[in-house]
Amino acid sequence: MAIIEHIALWTEDIERLASFYAEYFGASVGPKYTNSSKGFESRFLRFQSGARLELMKTSALGPVKYDPGTHRMGLTHLAFSLGSENRVDELTATLRAAGFTIVDGPRRTGDGYYESVILDPDGNRIELTL
Repeated sequence: MAIIEHIALWTEDIERLASFYAEYFGASVGPKYTNSSKGFESRFLRFQSGARLELMKTSALGPVKYDPGTHRMGLTHLAFSLGSENRVDELTATLRAAGFTIVDGPRRTGDGYYESVILDPDGNRIELTL
C-alpha cells in the first residue's frame, strides 16, 4: 500500500501561501527550513487529515511561471473535501468576499461532484468538494 506523503509547490512567497492555507483550510504551519548554500527554503503545512503540503522557494533555479489558473500538463489542481455542500458554499463565499478568484461554481458536475474551483494566491487551482 502506498500513501501520498506530501505534495510540494514552488512559490515566490512562502509566508503568503502558508497564511492562506492556514486561515482558510486550517493547516498547521511548520518551521521554515533554509539551506542557504543551495538557495532553498521550505515549510511544511499539515492538515487535520494528516496530509501535508510543502511550500518551496529557490534562488538557484528558475521554475517556469504560468498565468494564474492555467491548465497545464502535470499537477493541475489540489482538491479539499469539506464534508458538505453548505461548507463548499460558505468557503466559496468567504474566499470571494476576500477577493480571491472563483473560477467556477459552486456547482454539481456531470460526474456527480459538488464543487467550486478557486485560485490560491499563486494562481494554483483548488477544488472545494463535499
